[in-house]
Amino acid sequence: MLLAVVGTTAANAAEELDMGRSVQTALENSPRMESSRAQIDAAEDGTNAALAEFFPTATATYSYTRNDHPKPDRDQPRSTWSNETQTSTITQYDDDIYTLKFNVTQTLFTGFRLLSSYQKALLNEEKVAASQANEELSLMLAVQESFLNLLKARESVRSAEDSHARLTSQLMVTQAFYDVGLKPRLDVLQAEVNLANAEDTLLQAENSVATTQARLDTLLVLEPGQADYVGELAYVPFTMSLDDCLVEAYQNRPDMVVMRKGVEIASEDVTIAASGLYPQVSASFDWSSTGNDMAVRGQEYDRTEFSEWSFTLSMAWTFDFGRTWYSMRQAEGVERQFRADEANLVQEVTYEVTSMHLKIAEAEERIKVAQKGLEQAKEGYRMAVARYQAQVGTNTDVLDAQDNLTSAESNLTTAMADYLIAVAQMYVAMGRANPSLISNYDAPLPELEPVEVEEEAAVEDPNELSLSIQ
Repeated sequence: MLLAVVGTTAANAAEELDMGRSVQTALENSPRMESSRAQIDAAEDGTNAALAEFFPTATATYSYTRNDHPKPDRDQPRSTWSNETQTSTITQYDDDIYTLKFNVTQTLFTGFRLLSSYQKALLNEEKVAASQANEELSLMLAVQESFLNLLKARESVRSAEDSHARLTSQLMVTQAFYDVGLKPRLDVLQAEVNLANAEDTLLQAENSVATTQARLDTLLVLEPGQADYVGELAYVPFTMSLDDCLVEAYQNRPDMVVMRKGVEIASEDVTIAASGLYPQVSASFDWSSTGNDMAVRGQEYDRTEFSEWSFTLSMAWTFDFGRTWYSMRQAEGVERQFRADEANLVQEVTYEVTSMHLKIAEAEERIKVAQKGLEQAKEGYRMAVARYQAQVGTNTDVLDAQDNLTSAESNLTTAMADYLIAVAQMYVAMGRANPSLISNYDAPLPELEPVEVEEEAAVEDPNELSLSIQ
């Protein structure tokens, strides 16, 4: 019984997933990717079908015809016999007719339609592959953003828990001072109100964690509690220049590849539409055999010349009063449209990459400012607690310092999460897959200016809070 319980517990243990493994799990399980893979298979079959158009077609036909009554065979000559006194004519009849035919037809020239159709199929295969890569990047970014938001929510919970602990400690100190008559009842009430607000903030932060984790489970197609997401907000340096980012985006972005292939496909459509302006040339070989039994070996009165073959070389040139011409003009208009869309996409990509590069720089500066502000908030809180315990400060000073410290922690967490999300978005904007975004835990943090601290502020506080970013 004990072994069964242990086995069940091990089977139900949540699997630890970091960001990279979360992305890989989503790519393996997501129905979106299954749809993309099905499109690739369909595109490959379309290419093979277009290639088959170059080869001859063979047709075999076996037929049986039953006439309502015997009829003269007009294709066969009548045979006669005579004697000295009488002449008689024997007419051949067909009653049951069996026919076996074989036909082989080879297209020789179609106005470049077959060649363009095959090239179009190849381009469509490449276009579908690029679309799948674009879908992978889109899903990857969605997982990374949710993962980073989960880490951010967890940091918010930790900060809220520490804030609640600090306010609980301050309420105990204030209550003790009030009990001995050193502080007014108002200080106790203020501490209780702030503690209640902290409890409300903590509840909201915990709900945010649960909601974000549920979204991540949905993206990975996992049951609730099936995965244990592990990681921390770690600084990842991004050193690429804007010009390098733009060059890589122009070359590697899947949607840029999709648009380029769309332009090339539109060009092939012009050739296909214009193929009707050219003559259509084909050759065919036919063989047939007939008979009045299933063996198709001739008829009762004619056991020879029951089979025949023929070879035909034909050319057809159709005049359709401008239908083909205007279809070609229509295809040319579609091609111009695709080229204009491609130029517009280049502009949009330029803006997106530029804005992401600026956002990364902004978030990096915000991290520096937030770290400096957090150090100052810590010292301010220690000073306020020390002054209050020494009876030279007020309860309001402590509560304000506590609010400042909580805000500083939140600012640093938000700045770090925004920076990492911006880096993830930049990689996707460049068309580069980087599943394990948080991988360099040894990267140095941005240089910070030293914070000057007054000597009287160096008071130890057991409720000190620090945000660890490695």
